[in-house]
Amino acid sequence: QVQLVESGGGLVQAGDSLRLSCAASGRTFVNYAVGWFRQLPGKEREFVSAISWSGTNTFYGDSVKGRFNISRDNDKNTVYLQMSSLKPEDTAVYYCAAVLGGSLKLNVAVYDYWGQGTQVTVSS
Repeated sequence: QVQLVESGGGLVQAGDSLRLSCAASGRTFVNYAVGWFRQLPGKEREFVSAISWSGTNTFYGDSVKGRFNISRDNDKNTVYLQMSSLKPEDTAVYYCAAVLGGSLKLNVAVYDYWGQGTQVTVSS
């Protein structure tokens, strides 16, 4: 079992930056690929970004490419999502997720472990 806890969300203005953290406990985190997803009420969970176990490989959704950066520190069992140039349309609950197996995973359905989410609100 892996337990995930997101933090770092909040209310910001358009153009601001935020850094989300996803802290893991339980199993050895280095063996897990991690993804960030976001969701608005009544809508499906949207892929934001993913990172391989080593951090070597990353991938971003089209809507955040060039503005968000995903990274991980396996010594600290933490994955980060640095969000810059935030837009009102980035407003959502952000979730991190993990799955055993180190390669990139883009499909929400393959992730086994999820955090509780952190709210990001961007005002115009």
